[in-house]
Amino acid sequence: MRSKSIKEKSTANIETALFKSMEDGFEPALAIVFTSVSQDIKAISKLFDEKNIAVFGITTNGEFINEETALGSAAILLLDINENYFQIYFEEYPNKNYKESAKVIANKAKEKFDNPSFLIGTSDPAADGENILRGFEEIIGKDVNAFGGGAGDDNSFSQTFVFTNGKISSNAMVCIVFNEEKVTVKGVASCGWKAVGTEKTVTKSEGNHVYTIDNIPALDITVKYGGLQNITPDNKDVLMELAANFPLQLQREKGDPVMRPPLVIDWEDHSFYTSGTVPQGSKVRFSLPPDFDTMKKVITGIQNLKDTQMPEADALVVFSCAGRILSFGPMMTEELEGIKNVWKVPMVGMFSNAELARATGGNLEMHNLTTCCVALKEK
Repeated sequence: MRSKSIKEKSTANIETALFKSMEDGFEPALAIVFTSVSQDIKAISKLFDEKNIAVFGITTNGEFINEETALGSAAILLLDINENYFQIYFEEYPNKNYKESAKVIANKAKEKFDNPSFLIGTSDPAADGENILRGFEEIIGKDVNAFGGGAGDDNSFSQTFVFTNGKISSNAMVCIVFNEEKVTVKGVASCGWKAVGTEKTVTKSEGNHVYTIDNIPALDITVKYGGLQNITPDNKDVLMELAANFPLQLQREKGDPVMRPPLVIDWEDHSFYTSGTVPQGSKVRFSLPPDFDTMKKVITGIQNLKDTQMPEADALVVFSCAGRILSFGPMMTEELEGIKNVWKVPMVGMFSNAELARATGGNLEMHNLTTCCVALKEK
């Protein structure tokens, strides 16, 4: 399977780049499109429609094809994959029926392929990614091979979209289903944030609303461990500081911990809402602000994937949390360059609102502040 990646800032430039990529006889059947909400998404889809190229599209908080990040562009991975080796499904969840919508896609995939694997894009920041994953597990099984990300909107926190040929929605999921008998799909999710202090107990929570940790208001104990100052509703930067640098690390019975950054503060009782569920009674640890070792751990995890499971790849797809670029800034290019250099094949990536992947040594999870790298190889 040949692959090529392009990154442009207008539909006209995308069209030019697409034609140029096909000058040597390259005939893509699939386009993975990570684009800013500022782009003309319908025009981009129409461009690929006219070339009979299937589209898997997600809006982003930034996008990249190599180590250079951008905001306001479209990053696209073109694959000349056999059209019988994959299928794209699109399913809306207007009634918040996330699990049922996932089960609809999983059932279709199971009928199509004996051994399906999934790339998933979800829109609407409030969508319950964990319920979506449970839906796939219920039909395919606990060992389902699935990866993906939550759509972004250039960090405006307003409206996100997923799309495919002739369809676009702010309240849906889009999936590429690969036939694993023909295409190998391997991935790894790694965060790299270092934990600090001893394990604490979540003494009161409901879903993703964390009230107290060790019987202390969640905000207060987090601020104490972070040594933060000026923690008031008037400080507009406090939430970004908490989410990007001091997330909770939710401990699991097996596998790596899952990151749960605070996203909304309730100033009345100093509780907060996190990106995913934090069960009452669960164990958490606090985090240190990220450093170079954080990026090194991610790259090491991806190199290990190559060394142990995926010696060769045709293309890479990367879902990296928007919180990472907010934390790392210009240093983010070093992590992306490190990822690119593992296989040195065409790569496309996006900065997402959430990441969907199996935790290292653990279960299928919704992650945050995590980089999920997926390698594809046609057999």
